[in-house]
Amino acid sequence: MKAVIQCGGMGTRLRPFTLVLPKPLMPIGARPVLEMLLKWLRRNGIQEVYITTGYLGHLIRTVCGDGSQWNLKIRYTQEMEPLGTIGPLSLIRDELTEPFIVLNGDVLTDLSLSRFVAAHRKHTDPMTIATVCRLIKMDFGVIDEVDNTVQVFREKPTLSHLVSMGIYCMNPDVLQFIPSGIPFGFDDLMLQMMQNGTTVHVYKHDGLWLDIGRVDDFQNAQAISWEDQSASIEVTATAA
Repeated sequence: MKAVIQCGGMGTRLRPFTLVLPKPLMPIGARPVLEMLLKWLRRNGIQEVYITTGYLGHLIRTVCGDGSQWNLKIRYTQEMEPLGTIGPLSLIRDELTEPFIVLNGDVLTDLSLSRFVAAHRKHTDPMTIATVCRLIKMDFGVIDEVDNTVQVFREKPTLSHLVSMGIYCMNPDVLQFIPSGIPFGFDDLMLQMMQNGTTVHVYKHDGLWLDIGRVDDFQNAQAISWEDQSASIEVTATAA
């Protein structure tokens, strides 16, 4: 199975650091996020990777090369203009002829790809989204109202939401919804598929997930012993 890592964004949430480095090369300890992500893919059996690049893409190419140091085969695309979070897939649509993995270049997780892919293959629909439950602390008093009258008031509640991990298993027929040459986000893709009546599935993960593009998650990642975590992930992947 092929994997596509989306690395073309400008990493605005981590500025000013990403004025110098693209977000996937931000360090977690002594290693770039992208290196850790590539090693995770390799542990999970992926051997062929496409990295979509745009902003500071030459630095990503310099660090990762052809992937041979991790026993991977890496190929790259380059966006002349930003194509959004899912638009870069249009650049390699002819290469994606079998089910494939798409993931953001700023995620760290212990998700078992074998279990995720197995769940996707249980149905015939074109896409499965890896999801996780996140608790979000509101900074405001939240009001539920009916006819302009307060029914419930909660002072700065913590809300639970099922959120996308930025990891997707897709069949090639998803590509029919993605136009070429224009910015196209994952939200656009979801809208197109839902308007078309196409079913999209979710896979619920209850383990580790960090979005390194968020300052809090980036800081939390620094406190994790990734050497121990990698060994644990490897055991989990093998058991799957």
